[in-house]
Amino acid sequence: QVQLVESGGGLVQAGDSLRLSCAASGRFFTWDAMAWFRQAPGKGQEVVAVLNWLGSTYYTDSVKGRSTISRDDAKNTLYLQMNSLNPEDTARYYCAARITSGAHEAGNNIYTRADSYNGWGQGTQVTVSS
Repeated sequence: QVQLVESGGGLVQAGDSLRLSCAASGRFFTWDAMAWFRQAPGKGQEVVAVLNWLGSTYYTDSVKGRSTISRDDAKNTLYLQMNSLNPEDTARYYCAARITSGAHEAGNNIYTRADSYNGWGQGTQVTVSS
């Protein structure tokens, strides 16, 4: 079983930057993709950024150009660097992983649907004041 623990959220002002972290632990596993999702009050969950095992990335339009998803394999940690934050970024941010016990899947796949992921963290709150 894999555990995902997010950190790095907080209360910031518009224009500030944050780096969210997601530490993965547990028995050996293979990940095909990892992602950050967010959910703002009264809104549905949306994908923010995706990183697959081949290194391909996806960003939702609202964060494209000011956010970077990355991973440190030595630390089993996923990151999301977000710059030029604005109040519309206020949400709870969740780390998600598409995990398999076997070999990596074939194909350079980017998964943007939440139901494509089978591992989730508890989330970290990001609040951006204007």
